Amino acid sequence: MEILEAFDLTGGLRAAAALAGCDHKTVAHYVALRDAGLSPEERPRRAMAIDPFLDKIEEWVDHSQGLIRADVAHDKLVAMGFGGSERTTRRAVAAAKKSWRSGHRRVFRPWVAEPGLWLQFDWGQGPTVAGRPTLLFCAWLAWSRFRVVLPTWDRTLPTLLGCLDATLRVIGGAPTYALTDNEKTVTVEHVARVPIRHPDVVAAGRHYGMTIRTCVPADPQSKGGAEATVRIAKADLVPTEANLLDAYAPFAELAQACRDFCEQVNARPHRVTGQVPAELLVEERARLHVLPAQPVAIAFGLTRRVGWDSTISVEGVRYSVPHHHIDERVWVRWCGEELVVTVIDEAGPVEIARHGRGQRGRPQIRDEHYPSDHPGGRALPGDRTPRAANPAEAAFLAIGDGAAAWLTEAAASGAARVRSKMAEAVAFAKLHGSVAVDQALGTAALAGRFADADLAAILTHQQHGPNGPPTRATETHSLQPGTAGWSGFGATNPGGEK
Repeated sequence: MEILEAFDLTGGLRAAAALAGCDHKTVAHYVALRDAGLSPEERPRRAMAIDPFLDKIEEWVDHSQGLIRADVAHDKLVAMGFGGSERTTRRAVAAAKKSWRSGHRRVFRPWVAEPGLWLQFDWGQGPTVAGRPTLLFCAWLAWSRFRVVLPTWDRTLPTLLGCLDATLRVIGGAPTYALTDNEKTVTVEHVARVPIRHPDVVAAGRHYGMTIRTCVPADPQSKGGAEATVRIAKADLVPTEANLLDAYAPFAELAQACRDFCEQVNARPHRVTGQVPAELLVEERARLHVLPAQPVAIAFGLTRRVGWDSTISVEGVRYSVPHHHIDERVWVRWCGEELVVTVIDEAGPVEIARHGRGQRGRPQIRDEHYPSDHPGGRALPGDRTPRAANPAEAAFLAIGDGAAAWLTEAAASGAARVRSKMAEAVAFAKLHGSVAVDQALGTAALAGRFADADLAAILTHQQHGPNGPPTRATETHSLQPGTAGWSGFGATNPGGEK
């Protein structure tokens, strides 16, 4: 630019060369390029040794759909008589690939979502809980960017329908379309690249007034949103060295972590829209369809009624369920070698129990399904819990747990005059307080002391304690009684008497 500026100022080649500090021929060269409308930075391409082989390189690139490697092309050229370096071949192959891709590049049209129209969902690998891998069901509304993440044990069709129902009830309605990947639970097969829908999925979509559609393979516009939701959820929920999360002990802890994650991401502005997804969801709900009162029950298996013993019978084997579902109708299905028990309530399908396959005569019973007031979570045959039948028994049992333990142990040991001793304990409770008497009764139950004066002796011992410090056996002293007291037996005293 200094050369051209000097030429425009002086109008002569030699004068411009003197001002710019270069040869006048250089000034003439750049002036000629500018007059011809060419860039001064362009250089004419020199002939290269690979020029006779460029047509063959382009043929190989086109035949391989732009996938041929430069080292393979170089070996072919050497066999054809090329004597250049591999670096020259790599540059020529790269230029040919760039030219080929410019004419075969796939063009994507930006997908502009509409409110109330699209819901996307996908699956991601979750953390390991109690030695078992889990899965994360990740869904999001394409317009408001509202996310829902649910943990599951499997990705079967009933689990998918349960997660879909729970998601729709969280967002407060059903959109027009639900877009997902081509899995066997959604797409049975492809015929001429046309996906054939699973009939149960079609029936579930008809139940909610929603059409289930699947993504086009390798289409970032339709798959990008759901895959981004899965990636973000895994980064924040799956323990790794990057996020320093602790492992989840129970499954309920993972479920709570998913709820906390959804509250966090839905309450902060989204990077693309710049608005809070929870606030946009309020606007989008006006475009969503009203959900049916009852969730879809298809593919949840068979129904069973929970008996009075909090069990159900499947194929002649009894399986326990939580006791608060007694006399209710539940759904059971087999998932591999596991029996999954589901209940459908106002919140949608909820898994309440999961058992391994049992055998006849060997019921599958879990202690946590029964009230905790029984030893080990279940009552043994013949066990009785003390319950008052009259005011005197009520006054005794009101002393505390020690009174109930004393009565149980005294009855088992066949103690006599139990009622009079209970009345005595009630009288002691009025004098010494229920706490002290309850402790004394508990001690008596542990020690097996049910005689008439045992309770009074234990109370006295608790109130006054032992006389002096306790005596303990050591290396120099034994607790065995000695014979030192007999040393003066039979000796004569100073008065002459024995």
